[in-house]
Amino acid sequence: YNKNKVGTHFGGSLYSMVDPHLMLLLMQKLGRDYYVWDKSADIDFIKATTKPVKAVIKLSQARLDEIKENTAAGEKYLPEFELDIINSDKELIARVNKTLYIKRKPDKR
Repeated sequence: YNKNKVGTHFGGSLYSMVDPHLMLLLMQKLGRDYYVWDKSADIDFIKATTKPVKAVIKLSQARLDEIKENTAAGEKYLPEFELDIINSDKELIARVNKTLYIKRKPDKR
């Protein structure tokens, strides 16, 4: 149901399949002490396909530690992430680059 005029995956659907998940994952991992917002994104369409597609979003402990370190003093941090969308043959279909806005909330003392 998400084919474009030429019968391949519609680009907007490819982007929407990854759009909210990184922000939601970081909100869950960082907890309520942080603001997490999408700041910007772009998508590079590499190859058209009609095959099933997927994206795997991973977040390492090292990346979480980096975010915490860069926000410890209350400064905003704008980390960049690269998400690959692949088809069932493991061919790269699209690459999404996302920048998030992350900031530790001030103490409420």
